[in-house]
Amino acid sequence: MLRYANAARWQDTIRDNRPRPSRLDPYKPYLERRFAEGCTSVTRLHGELRADNAPVTYQMVRAHIATLRTAPAGAPPRPPTVRQVTGWLTRHPTALSEDDRTSLKEVLARCPELDTAAGHVRDFGEILTDRLGSTLPTWIDAVDASQLPGLTGFALHMLRDLDAVTAGLTLDWSSGSIEGAVNRIKMIKRQLYGRPASNYSAK
Repeated sequence: MLRYANAARWQDTIRDNRPRPSRLDPYKPYLERRFAEGCTSVTRLHGELRADNAPVTYQMVRAHIATLRTAPAGAPPRPPTVRQVTGWLTRHPTALSEDDRTSLKEVLARCPELDTAAGHVRDFGEILTDRLGSTLPTWIDAVDASQLPGLTGFALHMLRDLDAVTAGLTLDWSSGSIEGAVNRIKMIKRQLYGRPASNYSAK
C-alpha cells in the first residue's frame, strides 16, 4: 500500500508541475519573434497585442518577456503547444495572423498525418459555413479512409443519424429558440418548487 501511495503522490507532483494553459499561449510565437527582432519593450509589445484584440494582460506579457531575457543566447524557439496548434486548425484561415499561418505551415510540413487532418477540418468548416450538407457522406468516406484517431471516430459517429445531421448542415431552420423556451419553462418550474435554478437542465 505504501508503494502505491508513493506512486500516487509522485504522479500528483508531476501533474502539478505541468505548465498550465494560458491565454497568452497563442501569442507567444509572435512575442518571441518580435523579441528576436530587438523589440524588448513590454509596454510596446503589450500594446501591439491589445491592438489585435488579444485577451492578455500586461503582467502576462511581462512574465513571458522575462523568461526570454533569461534564456541562453541562440536557444532555439520553443515548439508550439497542442493548444496553439488546435487553435490554428479550428479558426477560420482569415482569422489567423501572418505569424500564425507561417507557424502552422511549418508544423504541417513536419507531420503528414496532421496535414491530412487539417485538410479534413478545413473541408468540414466549409460544410458548416456554406451549408453543404449534401457533401457530408463524401467527407465521412474521406476521413474514414485516412484512419486518423479521433477524427475518424467523430466522422463515423455521425452515421448513426446521418439524415438529421445532413438536414442540420443544409437547412436554415433551427430548433434553438424552442429548446431555449423549454429550458426557461423548466427553470421556472424548479423555482416554483424551491429547487436551485442551476440544476434545471438535469431533468
